[in-house]
Amino acid sequence: MNSYTLTLGILLAASVLQIWTSALAIEEFLRRKQDVSLRRIWLAVAGTAMLFALHDGYALELAWRTGIYDQRQAILVGVAALTMAYAIHGFRRREA
Repeated sequence: MNSYTLTLGILLAASVLQIWTSALAIEEFLRRKQDVSLRRIWLAVAGTAMLFALHDGYALELAWRTGIYDQRQAILVGVAALTMAYAIHGFRRREA
């Protein structure tokens, strides 16, 4: 596997993880038994995760269409997406 293919895979995985993170945060936002300020925080987290997913998608599209890519940036984005998904999943389990 060359670095270009690895970068595409990491960017795709990061985008999927960010979308999943956003879905988890939206699910928490829709719970009615939480405090209003906590629900707003979950909405902010969901919006942030969707913006990161959009960024990852644009980076993936740039790499796919033009061949311009940065493997180090893709690895950092992948690690950040994995860390954020793990944190949100942990927060959800802790509250339940």
